[in-house]
Amino acid sequence: MNTLSVLMNVLPLVDWLALVLFVGMWAGYAWFARRLALTRPSVLASTNRIRHQWMLQATYREVRVLDGVVVQNLSTSPSFFASTTILIIGGLVAVLGITDKATELVREIPFAARTSNLVFDMKILILLAIFVYTFFRFTWSMRQYTFGALMVASAPEAKQFEAQGLSRDAFADKAGRIVSLAAETFNDGLRGYYFAFAAMAWFISPWLFIVGTFTVVSVLYRREFHSDVLAVMDDRGV
Repeated sequence: MNTLSVLMNVLPLVDWLALVLFVGMWAGYAWFARRLALTRPSVLASTNRIRHQWMLQATYREVRVLDGVVVQNLSTSPSFFASTTILIIGGLVAVLGITDKATELVREIPFAARTSNLVFDMKILILLAIFVYTFFRFTWSMRQYTFGALMVASAPEAKQFEAQGLSRDAFADKAGRIVSLAAETFNDGLRGYYFAFAAMAWFISPWLFIVGTFTVVSVLYRREFHSDVLAVMDDRGV
């Protein structure tokens, strides 16, 4: 009871509920999307199928410069976001050093919740944790794209697949899976950015924090499972 009283003194009950809901919805949606993609079309599953087709076609090409360029271009997105995330992390760390001024600035926003410096620091630390997580996901995605480039570069020549009885499908499965893992990791980082926007709403109100969390999950679900681009990519007759 003493521990509970201390926690309740730090944050009101609605703030704790909003925070628990935020973490649960983030982790829950990641699990839900992964499971649902096994039984119905999703953007990630459809693009993974296209990546397998790409790697299969690469085995028929004598010159694979184009494939190397494509892998390099794909890696620029996580590289850009990783660099941007470093700047955001630096900015958040700087805000921790001027908590008093930052708190006063937030209090001037209409309808913003009035909180202590301790609570404000706690909210900044949560944002900082989110962006540290996304940084690790983006940098790991970059490395995985490097592994994919190595797979393309080490692929046998087109004629050697027939001459040595090598399996094109086996190579396409392995190389396509590596590039797909890089894309999935990049998607995790982007998802963190979406949820960071919901966390920013916490500075205004815990109720807005809750609304923002549900809004982010709704946007992610619609884009992953009900977007126009999915309808095009899942048309297997094209």
